[in-house]
Amino acid sequence: MMLYAMIIIFPILVSLMMRHNFFSVYIIPFAMAAIFVRVFMDSRTAFITHTTMTLICAAAVKYQYEFIIIQLVAGLVATYSLRDLSRRAQLFKTALLVTIATASVYLALQMMQESDILDMDTSTYSRFVINGIFLLLAYPLMYVIEKAFGFISNVTLFELSNTNKGILRNLSEIAPGTFQHSITVGNLAAEIANKIEANSLLVRTGALYHDIGKMTNPVFFTENQVSVNPHDRLTCKESAQIIISHVTEGVKLAEKLGLPDVIKQFIKTHHGHGVVKYFYVKYKNEHPDEDVDIEAFQYPGENPFTREQAILMMADGVEAASRSLPEYTEESISNLVNKMIDGQVNEGFYKECPITFLDIAQAKSVLIERLKSIYHTRIQYPELKKEEKKEEEE
Repeated sequence: MMLYAMIIIFPILVSLMMRHNFFSVYIIPFAMAAIFVRVFMDSRTAFITHTTMTLICAAAVKYQYEFIIIQLVAGLVATYSLRDLSRRAQLFKTALLVTIATASVYLALQMMQESDILDMDTSTYSRFVINGIFLLLAYPLMYVIEKAFGFISNVTLFELSNTNKGILRNLSEIAPGTFQHSITVGNLAAEIANKIEANSLLVRTGALYHDIGKMTNPVFFTENQVSVNPHDRLTCKESAQIIISHVTEGVKLAEKLGLPDVIKQFIKTHHGHGVVKYFYVKYKNEHPDEDVDIEAFQYPGENPFTREQAILMMADGVEAASRSLPEYTEESISNLVNKMIDGQVNEGFYKECPITFLDIAQAKSVLIERLKSIYHTRIQYPELKKEEKKEEEE
């Protein structure tokens, strides 16, 4: 929808300006379309969209070839000078480069047509400056685009990942164990994302919010327990339902807070259609003759359908399981990672997302190396013998 809107709005604006002879088309920030598409999608789509829009707009202007050349250069500069928009200074730099590039191309075209520099029209250069100033409006307009079309920018992700305020601050106070778990999962997931060229900022932010539903009953989750385990007083089915509820409660809380849909999806998919295995196996062992209804122990969420969601599922499962290892050796960590992720693959959790076997292999490698560094063993310092202590005292 955003692409269609960009392609339609600018030609209509050009047509109205030409019909009523209102200012110059060069004050219109056509490169803004390329900036929006580049920030929310990718550079290839951004340039194709900008080119299509430019060719349509060219049908309404007088100097078509000049217009097309200048706008194509503006689109190229805007697309490839702005890799991501996480700071205001980046947009200012892009606007400046677009202004310089378009003015330079216009000067070159004029020099090809006019033999005398004094005969050149210099009034157009002020319009390129106005164009550059209008490009700066892309920053506040980005919020409107996000709300209208459901996209999310790096600026918003940076704001959401601030752990010093809002729901994340509450999480750190109400469920400190869950908060630390989320940070560790986010770091692991971001490392994997960087390795397989996924969106590391998105998956890190999603990881910070994926367990916010645990705030409803924090003491029922092992990372927040100090001494008493409240599950000892409950049946397996009751315990399983409380564990499962952190997904549904998390989604409700995310909707109440108005979190973007892409963040809600991390909450929904981080367990997929998995089963609360501890209580499921315990119940089966206690009732060997009963035909157990697996749905009573199954998460209601969707399976991951993006690479980032798959990464979070891997990192979350491995990090949680790693805390139960009796010893932290290279072999035990490697076996845990392979068993956990191979099990997820065999259960079909990743059938609906575009993650490859190479991605999964690289994810395993990253998790093994990172867990080895997290749980590295320290050198045990030797104690001073009693005889040597006496000699030193004397």
